[in-house]
Amino acid sequence: MLGATCRAVVFSPQCGQVRHSSGKLKELGMRLKAITNIQKITKTMKMISAAKFAKASRAVIPARAYGVGAISVYEKAGVEQAAEGSVLYIAISSDRGLCGSLHSNIGREVIASRNELPAGTESKIITVGEKVKAFLQVTNPNDLLCEFTELGRNPPSFQDAAAIANNILKTDFEYTRAVVVFNWFKTAMTQVITHQPVYTEETLGKAPSMSVYDSLDEDVIKSYQEFQLANTLYYTIKENYTSEQGARMVSMDGATKNAGDIIERMSLQYNRTRQAVITTELTEIISGMIAISE
Repeated sequence: MLGATCRAVVFSPQCGQVRHSSGKLKELGMRLKAITNIQKITKTMKMISAAKFAKASRAVIPARAYGVGAISVYEKAGVEQAAEGSVLYIAISSDRGLCGSLHSNIGREVIASRNELPAGTESKIITVGEKVKAFLQVTNPNDLLCEFTELGRNPPSFQDAAAIANNILKTDFEYTRAVVVFNWFKTAMTQVITHQPVYTEETLGKAPSMSVYDSLDEDVIKSYQEFQLANTLYYTIKENYTSEQGARMVSMDGATKNAGDIIERMSLQYNRTRQAVITTELTEIISGMIAISE
């Protein structure tokens, strides 16, 4: 009788351990399956971003003529931005994420640049893309002038830039200088935050050498300013789009590698737990058979 009682005491903890280990094994299996599915998703996104990046990196080269060429003309004509007065910031991003801190860095750069302005300087922000708008809404909700979304799903076109420029010109905010803040594409792993100036009609009219290129009147200056704004937006959106695809490709590659490391560690833990469960069950079966035989 005493021996039977001792056996009952010995078997109770083992049964509890088996149930606990079996539940942990099931949980590990579910987590392992979930992480494997995530790895498949990130790997697919990496392949898609790589294809888009290859196309965008080829398209951005001719697009640079719109931005660099326009700025060169105005530099040679002696066009200079006003040192004082109200400032308009145009922050370029997109509606899509999963590309690291690419979009939030634009928001931080705009905030840092505004903090460097002299005290009392009026400034407003126009956001191009949902991501930078969401970032600046938290820190500067009262400084947002207008927003443009539905960008980043397809490669940007000049029609998109022209539509944005047309709406910017319709705003009632009078500024003496404007700056476009965007990510300039250097390599897939390196994007440089750059400020691109936008000149007003008054600034172009005061340029000493603009008459060398054309006879100046109010309509000509207005046409120059409108086309320069559309050119600048097209160039900066193209650069930012290429930077976004490169950053997303690198980010998804890192996520895929991290998922692989986690899968490797969890597989080892799963196999060890599974082996422990099997060993415990075999021990119980053998112990039970010995108990019955006695």
